[in-house]
Amino acid sequence: MGDEAEAHDARALRGFVAPQTLLNEVQNSAPWLPRAKDTPAGDILTLARGPLGFIGVLAGYGLGGATVALAHDRTLDYFGLCLACHHATVATFVPTDVDTKIRGLLWRLIKDPDQLDPMMDLTEAFCNWDVASVSRRTVNVKGLGIFAGHHGERLSVLVAGFGRAVHLGRADLAERMRDQITAELARESQGLRALLNGGDELDVLRMAAVMTHNAGDIDQAISFWPQSPAHTSAAADLKRLAHENVRPWDGSFALAARIYKATLAPEGHRNYPLRPIRALRQSHDFLIETAPFLDDWGERLARDPRLEDSDRSEILEALVMGCRKILGQRGYQRAAAGMVQGLGSRAEAVVSRMPARARSEFKDSDLRKAMAVPRVSFESSMRSMLRKVLRG
Repeated sequence: MGDEAEAHDARALRGFVAPQTLLNEVQNSAPWLPRAKDTPAGDILTLARGPLGFIGVLAGYGLGGATVALAHDRTLDYFGLCLACHHATVATFVPTDVDTKIRGLLWRLIKDPDQLDPMMDLTEAFCNWDVASVSRRTVNVKGLGIFAGHHGERLSVLVAGFGRAVHLGRADLAERMRDQITAELARESQGLRALLNGGDELDVLRMAAVMTHNAGDIDQAISFWPQSPAHTSAAADLKRLAHENVRPWDGSFALAARIYKATLAPEGHRNYPLRPIRALRQSHDFLIETAPFLDDWGERLARDPRLEDSDRSEILEALVMGCRKILGQRGYQRAAAGMVQGLGSRAEAVVSRMPARARSEFKDSDLRKAMAVPRVSFESSMRSMLRKVLRG
């Protein structure tokens, strides 16, 4: 890149979140992330390669005190940082807010068609980063691998690049991006069908939540596209898959959305009641799982020796008050039930540490009734809800 282009990048990136601010947010949200053993060397594409490429990118920008190796004023480098921050934190309690940058704003800065090539290379590296190391909200389907909301984040970036390639006349890159988008959509469709044909019914529900989320991410990316005949045509089998566009992908995304809306839609909130609790940010083990199936998560928090009872009291308080704030959800009730189960005889002492209002809410008859439902009965009711949707 020449001096003139670098100067343009520097001007264009003014007003974006400073790299150090993003690194601070990652450190605050996921202090448990592994650190690169040595200060990495190489350009952004070199650092991004491999399943833990996001760790290399974060280290290249200075996370953990390393010497900053990457520029703060190049669109490509900054794009890579945003991808790494997003991948590392999107499944944590306090994700970094870079969605609009990676789905649209940074792509709009690309005016030279040749600049799309490294952006695409970096996007492909992003699509190969390990998901299980940064998320517990996953579904594993034999022969097809892991599925998660992270795949929707990947799709949204691919779609953003696809739209920009169409805009800049790069038919070769547009086709390359489209191939990857359609391959992932086909994989997700196959995953749902495989689970419906013999998988765990609770995994069908988890998969429906993943696919509905991912279809929404695609729509968010398309919202940044220009309104042109070429873009309208390109979006025909990609947009509104969880809404009225029921024909593509054998209707799998429409079916997933129908399942999700009838069963898990109240669980699609952003866990704001849990965000202030710093104890939950200590470990990957404490990342929340797919709601409402949170009995195991609650029991894990009750038993883990890295948490103090004062931490558990704060968590239980947030769950109890969250039940009041987020109507219709059942995940926090199940998490609270799991915590009480795991605490055993220590439950009363943990509850006694909560403020008076939370203690009063904890005694609420509706909450106590919901918590008293055995896990096997609750999960059986969720399976019955799924069967009812499928029969309808």
